[in-house]
Amino acid sequence: MISDLAISTRRLRKVFGDKVAVRNLTLEVSRGEIFGFLGPNGAGKSTSVKMLLGLVAPSSGTAAILGRPAGDVKTRAKVGFLPEHFRFYDWLTSAELLKLHGRLYGISHAELRRRVPSLLDRVGLTPHRDKCLRDFSKGMLQRIGLAQALLNDPDLVFLDEPTSGLDPVGRRLVRDIIKSQRERGATVLLNSHLLSEVEISCDRVAFLKEGEVVETRELNSSLEEQTGVTIRATNVSTDAVAALQALAGYVRIEGEHLILSLCSTGMLPQIVRCLVEKGAEVYEVTPQRLSLEERFLQIVGSDGGL
Repeated sequence: MISDLAISTRRLRKVFGDKVAVRNLTLEVSRGEIFGFLGPNGAGKSTSVKMLLGLVAPSSGTAAILGRPAGDVKTRAKVGFLPEHFRFYDWLTSAELLKLHGRLYGISHAELRRRVPSLLDRVGLTPHRDKCLRDFSKGMLQRIGLAQALLNDPDLVFLDEPTSGLDPVGRRLVRDIIKSQRERGATVLLNSHLLSEVEISCDRVAFLKEGEVVETRELNSSLEEQTGVTIRATNVSTDAVAALQALAGYVRIEGEHLILSLCSTGMLPQIVRCLVEKGAEVYEVTPQRLSLEERFLQIVGSDGGL
């Protein structure tokens, strides 16, 4: 029986000496889903992916991909992976690199003669098929890395910072490729610093903090349930901020602007009354859809980096 889940973990944990890299990762990703994996630096994202790929053994807990235990050799043949920091043999040409990786997958010469030109064209590298990788720009290396991640027509693709080093045209290409993976039924786990790209591409996201998932959200619905509000006001006292936090939970101050997250716009009159009663001068109130970036800042804090 084929599992409906592409990724499943239960209380996954990894400890390196005294350092807890992944504390308690419990996660489910459905087949055919484009899933964003977000968190500040040091949250355990890379270590989690390495455990799912069988590259790092967990200290405890369980992990499965495509219905089989993580690390299963036959299952890994159905997985594509673009790491954030990859190192290819730079004396190879782009075509030679793809042929090498194809043979490692066990793909026949005849099939590679079909796939390699198609993939090079897909990532815009056909004019450079015979150029050595040492002469590639960072963006071109990123493109060939993406091509090798798709070489085996994977059922599950891990993309770690796939838009790093890419210009707007390259980022659009990555979005189109992710869309094409969805259309053919593949699952993509995406980690990116560019939250706008994640918001455009993903069906759901998980926020990771200190080695465990603190929240999972559907992007097309859950984020819309909350409203981001920017209020321009002066004479905002600490008492006023405390009162707003009691009402809204999340309040961030940027100069004369207060940034809040509300369950609904129906709370706005109460918010404004609260400020006025505390002596603030309110000049402008602007509700807007809560962005993924704002939600990220709420969860990990404004000092947390991706």
